[in-house]
Amino acid sequence: MQTDVYSGHLNSSGFYINYRSRLKGIMFTSSSTAGTINMWDVTAAPTAAATGYTQSGNTVTVVSAAHGLQTGDRIGITFATATGVSATNGNYTVTVTNSSTFTITDVNSRTIASATACTFSNAGGRWLMSVDTAALTSSGVPQNQSMLIPGEGLLCLNGIYGQLTNQTGVTIFYG
Repeated sequence: MQTDVYSGHLNSSGFYINYRSRLKGIMFTSSSTAGTINMWDVTAAPTAAATGYTQSGNTVTVVSAAHGLQTGDRIGITFATATGVSATNGNYTVTVTNSSTFTITDVNSRTIASATACTFSNAGGRWLMSVDTAALTSSGVPQNQSMLIPGEGLLCLNGIYGQLTNQTGVTIFYG
């Protein structure tokens, strides 16, 4: 039995820890509005692309002024939904077009024409997981959920950052 499991709690986006560990599970309570939890393995808070992204076929184009990336950098990235679809959250190698634009190749082919929100890690950072959460039940009761990550958990080399949208609170378990 593993005895070196710890917990951390946040009510808004931030770092749980800033050192190597394994993410073992999460527990969360939703707010009155549906929301999202994105978990990251990063040294700095992920960047929201100011102009967002578009997708044509498998190519996703991200516009973000002074993104600081170089062709070949590996990043984690999450995408908001536009017209019912989104690009695929994950970890990708970037191709830099210029100082404010880069592209990735999505595993799924879609067309997303509008500049839709996305968030990406610094070079060397990784996206770990995303959870979409429901709003309060029809009787006004919060949705309390927990998720155990199988095996030894997700290895986090840099630290664990939680990006929380419309969450009352999120507790993680790590060790």
